[in-house]
Formats: sequence, structure tokens, C-alpha cells
Amino acid sequence: MSAVPTDHGVAELGEFTFECGQSVPDFEVAYETHGEFDGDNVVLICHALTGSQNVARSPEPERDAGTAGAGQAGQARAWWDDVVGPGKAIDTTEYYVVCANVPGSCYGTTGPASERPADLDLREEPDHDRWGTAFPPVQVEDWARAQRRLLDHLGVGRLRAVVGGSVGGMNALEWAKRYPDDVDRVVAIATAGRLDAQCLALDAVARRAIRADDDWNGGNYYGDDRPDPTEGLAIARQIGHIMYLSKASMERKFGRRSAGRDSLTREDGDLGLPAEPTAGFFPYREVESYLDYQAEGFGDRFDANSYLYLTRAMDEYDLAAGHGADADALAAFEGEALLMSFTADWHFTVEQSGSLADAFRETGVPVAHHVVDSDHGHDAFLVEPEHVGPPVRDFLADGVDGRAVSDDGGDDGDDPRPDSDHAPVHASLFRG
Repeated sequence: MSAVPTDHGVAELGEFTFECGQSVPDFEVAYETHGEFDGDNVVLICHALTGSQNVARSPEPERDAGTAGAGQAGQARAWWDDVVGPGKAIDTTEYYVVCANVPGSCYGTTGPASERPADLDLREEPDHDRWGTAFPPVQVEDWARAQRRLLDHLGVGRLRAVVGGSVGGMNALEWAKRYPDDVDRVVAIATAGRLDAQCLALDAVARRAIRADDDWNGGNYYGDDRPDPTEGLAIARQIGHIMYLSKASMERKFGRRSAGRDSLTREDGDLGLPAEPTAGFFPYREVESYLDYQAEGFGDRFDANSYLYLTRAMDEYDLAAGHGADADALAAFEGEALLMSFTADWHFTVEQSGSLADAFRETGVPVAHHVVDSDHGHDAFLVEPEHVGPPVRDFLADGVDGRAVSDDGGDDGDDPRPDSDHAPVHASLFRG
């Protein structure tokens, strides 16, 4: 398959006023594009919480190693490369793919870690030049509005599709709500119209872990002479990973086994925290080693304040806000929708996707709810391209009539696994 054109950069969009009413004077959005624009072939992809605009590899390896991937690692770099690219499910020889880093993040779009204007009027002047917690509160609605501004900048009007997973799926749903005339098809994967109370509670604990780190310093930790709040961010990251995995997958991979010879030792791991007095008596378990591995270095590639801002945006999103019900919020959308969910995902459940499918049906929108039988948990949308790719590919081409797009047409909670194979363990579960 021949290479396709790609582009990346930072669009300077001038002043941007957030939903909260506060403004940023020199707003920038980092983005990548893959493929060639022909007027009606644009697919906007919305990344998840700590993802980036680097949705897939480029044909130029030196570019991936340079500015496009700067600071990105693990699931932030080429995070959907198994799904997006020449000849893949979202085929960049056919579609013009756009992916933008969302406001509040730290991969090039303006956020808390960005340089602030020198003349910004602050109640207390910090000893650094970053926005920090003076940055305006961010909402998912702001993500969609920033993407619309970017697309205008790129000369793109109507979209063939908006595709997103996890909180990126909320972002995609917001497009159907806010810009119903601008998009033909919406693909919302492993997502919901709002978080449930359990997820809200875990996110609150994760944010408190960051704020409890003495190095957070009220969000003013920037500058060469200040340490970052890496311990608090690492604990927040570990809480996130527990949310993303299922009970079955964790038991199968770790059980009650102690760490193996090739794993981190307790001295190397445990986030460098002081040892418990009894720690030497008890084993350092594989699940502990895994969590320490996932947290290791996360603070080097992600900003703690961004984590606070983005989790808060996810927590506060409610599709029905201002409308009373999800169906009312989606009433103006006249395209088609694909919902995908995974049987062991307790972060965003099959039932929550089923509820969204019912809301689309209530408005008369052709909709399919494709359920994948998988025990991976929430991470399945990233690590099971063999199950995610085919229905996405066929939906982009043929809508709900696509041959790999399933829909039982009724109560999505009765039989959550109508026609999917049980997915095997995937090695990339352990990507950082």
C-alpha cells in the first residue's frame, strides 16, 4: 500500500472563549491529518483522556520521532495505528483523517502547561510563565467548539463522520448535539452520555491524590527549580488503569502471584514511597508491579494539572444538559449512528451504550449498537482492533447496513453478546 499524505502542526486561532465565559487571547490547537481532502471524505477522530493528536504513524519515521511525537509515549503515540492508516479500517487512502489535541491537554493545544500572556491579570503572580490553575475551566463542549474552529481553519465544512472512544466518544456525541448539520455519521465507542457515581468517585480520588502531593503546590509547580507532583500523578494514573481493566482480565493475568524475576522489585517500584514496616514479610505481587510499571514515567510525558482539568471535563459532561433528556439533545441530528460497547467494560457499560442507542432510535436516527464479547474491560477499544475495525469500516462505508455492523433492534441489555467472538488476551494490554 502506497504512502498517503500527512500533515501536522499547530493552528493559531486567535481568541477563544470557553463555555465558562473566560477567554484565552492566543489560542492554539495541535493537530494531525492523514490522507487527501476531496471535499466530502473527512473523518474527525476524537482521542481519549490522555491521548493525543498522534492517532497513527506517518510515512516519515523521522517525523514520528520528532515534533509530531514529541513528549508522547505509550498510548499517546500512534494510539490507534492498528485502526487508522492505508488499507486499515479507517482507510487513509480513502478518507481525510483529522485528529486534534483537546483544550486543557498538554500535547500542543493550549492548556495549563502552556505559556501564559505576560500581561495576564492574576490574583497572585506565580514565579513561572505558565497558565497553571489560572487556565479557564474546560468542558467537553469546548473540545467540540475548538475542533470546529480548527476545521474552519483547514477549510473543512461538513464531515463524513466523527469517531471517538471513551471520553472521545462523549466528544463525538457532542458533535451530534451541537453541530447536527455538520456531520453525517457518528461513531461513539465505549462511552456514555454521562459518568455514573462510581466512576465519578474514583476520578475524585485520583484528583485528590494529585492535590495531596506536596509538590503540586496549588498547581504552581512549573519552573526549573520546582519538582513536579509525580507521585500524586502516578497514583492517579494507577487508579485510572484499575478502572480500565476488568475483574476477569486482572485475575487471569495476575491472580495472587508474586512478581516474577523479570519484574520490578519492590525497591524499584512502589513509586519510591517509604516502605511499610511489614513490607519485607509480604510478597510484592504482580498486580502491584504492573501498576508501578504503568505509572513509571507518566509524569514525564503528561501534566498533572492537565489530568485534573481533563478528568473534571469528563466528569461534568452530561449529554442531556440543557435539554432534559438524551433524545431531546440529539433531536436535530439527522445522520446515522454506531454505538460500540464491550461486555466486561464497567467504566462505560453495555447498558449505557444501549441507552444511547435508544435515545437515537427515539429521534428516528438509524442506529446500530454493536456489542463485543470481551473480558478486557474498557481498554478493549484500544487493544482489540480485530473487533473494533470491521464494524467501523463497514459503518463508514455503508452506514447501519454495513455487513459487520450488528444491531438487535431491541433491548440491548437482554442479550449483550449476539454475534461476537470472545476476544483473546492481547499483548498490547501492557502498553504504557
